[in-house]
Amino acid sequence: MKLFRSDLLTLLISLFILGGLASCKNQSDVGLPLGSQELSGTLLSYDDITIKTDTENTNLDVNAESSNGKMPLASFVDSRIGTTTSNVVTGITLPGNVAYTKPSGTVTTDSVVMELRYADGFYGDSLNSRYRVNVYQLTNKLQASTLDGYYSGQRRPHESANLINTAKAGPFNIRPKTSVKIQNILKGKADKDSLATPQLRVSLDPAFFASRVFNPTTTSSVANFQNSLKGLYISLQRNNTTETGGSAMLDITNCNIKVYYRADTAGTIDTNSVTLPFAGSVTEISHTYTDEVTKAMAAGVTSNDVFYIQGNAGLRAKIAFPSLKTIFGTTPISSIAINRAELVITPVAGTDVPFVPLPQLTLYRLDLTKQRRQIPDGAVTTGGQALDARFLGVPQFGGNYVKSTKDYHFLVTGYISDLIRGKTTDYGTYLGAIDTVNRNKGTTATVDYLPTAATSARLIAVGSNKSSQYKIKLNIIYTKNN
Repeated sequence: MKLFRSDLLTLLISLFILGGLASCKNQSDVGLPLGSQELSGTLLSYDDITIKTDTENTNLDVNAESSNGKMPLASFVDSRIGTTTSNVVTGITLPGNVAYTKPSGTVTTDSVVMELRYADGFYGDSLNSRYRVNVYQLTNKLQASTLDGYYSGQRRPHESANLINTAKAGPFNIRPKTSVKIQNILKGKADKDSLATPQLRVSLDPAFFASRVFNPTTTSSVANFQNSLKGLYISLQRNNTTETGGSAMLDITNCNIKVYYRADTAGTIDTNSVTLPFAGSVTEISHTYTDEVTKAMAAGVTSNDVFYIQGNAGLRAKIAFPSLKTIFGTTPISSIAINRAELVITPVAGTDVPFVPLPQLTLYRLDLTKQRRQIPDGAVTTGGQALDARFLGVPQFGGNYVKSTKDYHFLVTGYISDLIRGKTTDYGTYLGAIDTVNRNKGTTATVDYLPTAATSARLIAVGSNKSSQYKIKLNIIYTKNN
């Protein structure tokens, strides 16, 4: 292993006499090139450092409001993990979020279409599974002021006996990368077909919307309109219960309802449409886990050979390093320099088919009050400003799935050093699912650590199974000052 260091500390350490420690049984000398100099260090492998892994449910830890404009709509059965259902609850507002004036003449509603635009991140079966979308009115008005603090495990009552759909609402395949042909309504001109961004187009009941959109009393204010149309409850249904299904990510900020109508003014007929934007959307997520996952979640005390991480506000893995403070035996910690610490996670062989592992993981810690915090090696602001001198950059911190080696790597030098020296107390260290959006923003890239439902994939990884060559590993390269 070759690692490059160029700071003053490395220059000083290179002058020290380096040696192994008798208390560590799997040590090897490694070279750390520094320009024309060679800095030797000792590698501590997994057998020297006990890692404890447990699976936990994070459903109530996730705020249900959209993250980066992405929101899951799901009906997905994973034979290893279980069943995931995600519904979307949304308010509807008037065009421009202001009062709306009914067109002159006699207005006839021709059709109503809900446009659910896709975001990146579909997970599941897009080939063989077919779906239907069911739409209901909420029982109570969805108010934007009440959304803050609304969590994905909560439920919104809706009029489940009254579908707002028409018979044209499915079944259909989910094609998140395929453009669709739509008819653009041009005022005073012939309508024109064009290709639109990939989306689900769900046909809704024209009479239901005509009584609200073209009612001057209802549309005299946004408040009146939303008192009449309390909000919508949207669910995804597999066409056949034997199908696998999937989880589609919606670009919720660009979803809306189009009301197409004809206006007859003294014999002159024109066609047009009214766009009703979504307003204040949240998601409802529920999971039913397999016996395999339930058993792993119930373990609690003993470490697991396998652990599970799941998107859609599902599962996270707690990891612990109980032997860190004793790995150097009687050698004073003050004489040890941690040059590099790397955490390596590998999926269980075969679990990348048919569903690929999470494209990205995050690593974070809890503080004394059980709030999520960045670890030193991943401490950066949303603007890209390092919060700790040991933060080397988002790519260096790691967490991406490497397809060629089928594993994940995290650089945790600062965090492990603080734990060993007692500068930080481990109140909980976690691996979790995270969306890839923020990491791909170049200079403004961030290390996300707050809960999100904006990713749907999963990971089944090797935990503390010492008989497996793919067990979770913490590799520490250190030098000793004699």
